[in-house]
Amino acid sequence: KHIKVRPGGHEALPKKDLDVSAFSFSKKTQRKTPDQFIRRHTGPGGTLRSPTKNETPPEFPDEDVTPIKLQQQRGGKKTFDFPAFMERPNPPNTEFRRFYERGDLPVQIEHGGVHNRIAWKVAIDKLDFHHYLPIFFDGLREVEMPYAFLAEQGVYDMMQVGASKVAPVVPQLIVPIKTALNTRNRSVIAKVLKVLQALVKCDQEENMVGQAL
Repeated sequence: KHIKVRPGGHEALPKKDLDVSAFSFSKKTQRKTPDQFIRRHTGPGGTLRSPTKNETPPEFPDEDVTPIKLQQQRGGKKTFDFPAFMERPNPPNTEFRRFYERGDLPVQIEHGGVHNRIAWKVAIDKLDFHHYLPIFFDGLREVEMPYAFLAEQGVYDMMQVGASKVAPVVPQLIVPIKTALNTRNRSVIAKVLKVLQALVKCDQEENMVGQAL
């Protein structure tokens, strides 16, 4: 089945109504019916009185709206009504999955007694990093096994063994990293940030990766 959803895309997010007054001096108003007009002796005008001690001030929901205040108003439940914080589509159409299912990646899972490890069919220092490292980085947004484990552990192994070959490949890693972060998936974001920390420290002697980033 062909997947047409763009990873990290915001097309499927709920859209809020456009506030016309935010971009111009015009104000969007709603036509009132005769029953909605203020009648005689019912308006708040001219009622100058001092507020009582137990009287709560009126709430103005349109002013100073923040996620923390929305959380307090809704009983402490953590909800994000802003599209920037919402999780975005993450379809299973990574290059890593496609190459692995086709048998083009020199990796397989070695089932150990306690933890699983990656068994490399070819020596890591003999691999073409310009070809394989971007594929493994594209698999960092995978959340299903064994793709997520193979991609993450493969990235760490390649950075550990071939640290001198990583710096020239950094420009090809920007798009996979950006795509993974755009998914807004917390587990994926945490995984990518840990990989970025290891990526900067993988060649501490020359420090070329940090400069390239």
